[in-house]
Parts: sequence; structure tokens; C-alpha cells
Amino acid sequence: MIFLLRTPLAVVFALLFLSGQFVHAGQESRVARAIFTTQIIEREPVDQILILSNKAQSVFFFTDLRHFEGQTIVHKWIYNDKVRSVIKFKVKGPRWRVFSRKDINPLQLGKWTVIVQDESGRAVKASVFRLIENAEQQVILPVSGQVLFLRNRG
Repeated sequence: MIFLLRTPLAVVFALLFLSGQFVHAGQESRVARAIFTTQIIEREPVDQILILSNKAQSVFFFTDLRHFEGQTIVHKWIYNDKVRSVIKFKVKGPRWRVFSRKDINPLQLGKWTVIVQDESGRAVKASVFRLIENAEQQVILPVSGQVLFLRNRG
């Protein structure tokens, strides 16, 4: 064991492994997608919320995680600088899609944030949407893959 740790490659490997930031087959852990949505169908978001009317009763937060297998990932929902909900997920594969849902009180207007944290508590992604009163000013975008799909259908 001591002989192996004398080589630079073994030292790097040991440090990465022990730090929890182990790189899998040359791939670093990352969040490929992180969006708020009105609904999840077949483990995929149907749209992307930027500004939402307070007539909505709940919001979903979707993340597409890459190379976090074996770790516990957290969705931390924040409103008015206070943590409102913490949802933990055990990641079981190199690509893992997860989502959390938050029921929204129509009086909780303003900025909502979800921070995605890795097992060490480090923030790896943060996303924001705004809850407003005026339904005419809400902004909900189609998911880009859906737009391409609709165009290809003729």
C-alpha cells in the first residue's frame, strides 16, 4: 500500500476517492439540466417556469444528474431567505433524473430558489423562479426538446 501511494497517479486517485469528488471514467459530476416545471411526464419536465402565477398550486423542480452515483443529492427549496423544504435523493446510476414537488401558498409571492447540493453540502446548481399575482404576466417556456419534436412531426 505504501509503495502505491508513492506514485503520483495513486496519490491523485486516493485524494479524489477520499474527497468524494471521484471522477468516473474521465467524467466529472455535474448537473446537466435543472428547471422548474408545471408537470413531470415519464420522468421528464413538460415545460420551464420562469415566472408563475399564484393560481398554481404546486411546482416541480427537475434535475438531470451526471456521475453522482452513490451520493445523496439534495434539493433545498428557499423562499424569503428561509429554507422551506429539503428533499434528499440517493443517486443510483451515472445518469439519474430526479424531481421534487413543492405546494405553493398563493400569498408566497416573489423569488423562489432551489439549490442542488452534493453529499458534502456543496452547492452544484441553483435555479430561481418568481411567483406573481397577474396570470397574464407569467412566463412558461416549452422544453426545447419538445419544440424540436413538434417541428419534426410536420
